[in-house]
Amino acid sequence: MTQLDRIRNFSIVAHIDHGKSTLADRLIQSTGTVADRDMKAQILDSMDIERERGITIKAQTVRLEYKARDGHTYTLNLIDTPGHVDFAYEVSRSMRAVEGSLLVVDASQGVEAQTLANVYHALDAGHEIVPVLNKIDLPAAEPERIKQQIEDVIGLDAHDAILISAKSGLGIPDVLEAIVTRLPAPKGDRTAPLKAMLVDSWYDSYLGVVVMIRVMDGVVKKGDRIKMMQTGAVYGIDRLAVLRPQMVEIGELGPGEIGVFTASIKQVRDTRVGDTITHERRPCTTALPGFKPSQPVVFCGLFPVDAADFEPLRDAIEKLTLNDASFTSEMETSAALGFGFRCGFLGLLHLEVVRDRLEREYNLDLITTAPSVVYRLHLRDGSVRELHNPADMPDLTLVDHIEEPRIKATIMVPDDYLGDVLKLCQDRRGIQMDLTYAGSRALVVYDLPLNEVVFDFYDRLKSVTKGYASFDYVIIGYREDFLVKMSVLVNEEPVDALSMMVHRDRAEARGRAMVEKLKELIPRHMFKIPIQAAIGSRVIARETLSAMRKDVTAKCYGGDATRKRKLLDKQKAGKKKMRQFGKVEIPQAAFISALKMDD
Repeated sequence: MTQLDRIRNFSIVAHIDHGKSTLADRLIQSTGTVADRDMKAQILDSMDIERERGITIKAQTVRLEYKARDGHTYTLNLIDTPGHVDFAYEVSRSMRAVEGSLLVVDASQGVEAQTLANVYHALDAGHEIVPVLNKIDLPAAEPERIKQQIEDVIGLDAHDAILISAKSGLGIPDVLEAIVTRLPAPKGDRTAPLKAMLVDSWYDSYLGVVVMIRVMDGVVKKGDRIKMMQTGAVYGIDRLAVLRPQMVEIGELGPGEIGVFTASIKQVRDTRVGDTITHERRPCTTALPGFKPSQPVVFCGLFPVDAADFEPLRDAIEKLTLNDASFTSEMETSAALGFGFRCGFLGLLHLEVVRDRLEREYNLDLITTAPSVVYRLHLRDGSVRELHNPADMPDLTLVDHIEEPRIKATIMVPDDYLGDVLKLCQDRRGIQMDLTYAGSRALVVYDLPLNEVVFDFYDRLKSVTKGYASFDYVIIGYREDFLVKMSVLVNEEPVDALSMMVHRDRAEARGRAMVEKLKELIPRHMFKIPIQAAIGSRVIARETLSAMRKDVTAKCYGGDATRKRKLLDKQKAGKKKMRQFGKVEIPQAAFISALKMDD
């Protein structure tokens, strides 16, 4: 049993690549939580895909024991959070489980757009924030200028920010002392009925569903009967543990503590993130306020390459939805691709990560359709419909007007690249809302249509600013615009997966780029293939993929020209017949590449 005033719960927040996971490594190492021989870089990034991409996707927790300078031993619960805007939901819900945050800022790069976004998450959760300047051993580090910048841009007092280098371990003892002295202890009543928040849950093939909780009031012990307040399900706790990062079993968890339990939970959908857990016999009266459900922004279809994989895909999606509450799915069917799921994501990186996890962790081969956003159709009879998939667009005579989602994008960019960024935003039908300066960096605020951002806006932004710009966005609502559905026909057959909504003024350029790209990507067949882009019945762009031809006249040398003619005519007739019955195979890579449009 740990005294409340000896517990500190905190998270580490920062922009991408400012050193959150490395700082977590140093804290784990300097408190002796993991033996040096078991230590590896980014120890909390346990998924293969996190280690490969060098990013954090899931928020991870670890419990540290620290003997402070005042002679007492403190229990520190650390949550390492992601920095990407696509995983902001992961950040906001980790914040609810802790009382304070370390704000890590790179001493050479300074405050960036997602630093701001993550600080606002922490402030919304009522956190005490300790600023930490990382990478001060770099030659380009300017700690004094960055301290001033934190005060100007965020409004936090940064004169006593801690200077560290997470890579070399410089300044780590000061960070540990600051956690103990500057962050508040949790509050809670040991004698009250149990009230715990379900922070996260994941599926383990040996233990079943593992549930992470933060205890607010009361005590939970091994063998207790507990009840989930949202679902009403009752379970008996088999094991209680804390993460160091491996599971270490303990007898009980008291107020302010973070731990995990297993309770022979078979159904993944019974553990809803944000639920309140209490005792079956002596329940608490009010549930904790849950997390507000995340709003998916990008939708796309996931279909198994082999139709027999549909059931395994359904199981995999169910297990993943448990672990990642911001990912939504519903069944759909497509003429070309059979049965699959229409899935919602928080952004394109999120989509890629989920697809990679499904393919890797569950051995599936998937086809992904074009990502699209949700449009609102106002029909002539006065009703309003949501359109998730451009292939489901009703007849245009029934539609009065179409509205598209708009976002407010905040871009921070050095002066030199400002012109390129403004041009990029104008090209994407943006409306400038604000332009201010913080030192030598411009803070640009634009109102942009979401469907122009979904595809490759972030990639383009990084390339025109040589990687120096940072970008964050929030959805602000819907607005009417002149939108049309563009279909792509290959060999005169419409391809569902490639139909998309575009602005009428852009349709021809977009259609031409699309068919030219497909011409390069689709392998040649034995017959000629027309590739067309059309709006309704009007074709706006066309390319023809020429046939592979066998040289049938090779064996004719000399003799009359009519012999060659006869063989060529015979070949021509065969190709014509082939074209009527031939099926065109479009490789999966072609779908994805065709959708990554470069203007």
